[in-house]
Amino acid sequence: MAHAHDDADVTRRDFIYVAASGMTAAGAVATAIPFIDQMNPARDTLALATTEVDLASVTPGQSITVMWRKKPVFVRRRTPEEIKAAQDVPVDALPDPQADSARVQSGKEEWLVVLANCTHLGCVPDKGNKGEFGGWLCPCHGSHYDTSGRIRKGPAPLNLAVPEFRFISDTKIVIGEAPAPAATTTEGA
Repeated sequence: MAHAHDDADVTRRDFIYVAASGMTAAGAVATAIPFIDQMNPARDTLALATTEVDLASVTPGQSITVMWRKKPVFVRRRTPEEIKAAQDVPVDALPDPQADSARVQSGKEEWLVVLANCTHLGCVPDKGNKGEFGGWLCPCHGSHYDTSGRIRKGPAPLNLAVPEFRFISDTKIVIGEAPAPAATTTEGA
């Protein structure tokens, strides 16, 4: 009979051990959840993650400024002459070599979307059609950008940054979302 009594004690001990371990784990999870949740972006930050822009009223040659993530963004509808001038610039002659085609979406070359912060010290350049290259001029330190937002003259080391954006219709874009991948086709079977 003593042996049966010993088995009962072991069972109680095992139950107490498992129950205590389970409560400890539950307490750790309950403590960790608020800590981890506070690392997520706030709702107001998530609301600013994307900005929809209606382009219907923008005329060729015009630049508008919109806000995205509390930063100004230039959206420019380029004329055919501005597009050709940007495409004709020898890339190797640029301080920050980048082809015009790498800065716009294929088939939508008339639309240029760039962050409106000079890459020298973060100033906001004058709104469009300024400077020696018909793009933007940062009056603070004299950086000149062309109609593709590329640095051409002055102390700025880099081109104006191009944010992720995609067209949701012919007259609307969403800044803060990457373009949809191009459809691929397979030939033959």
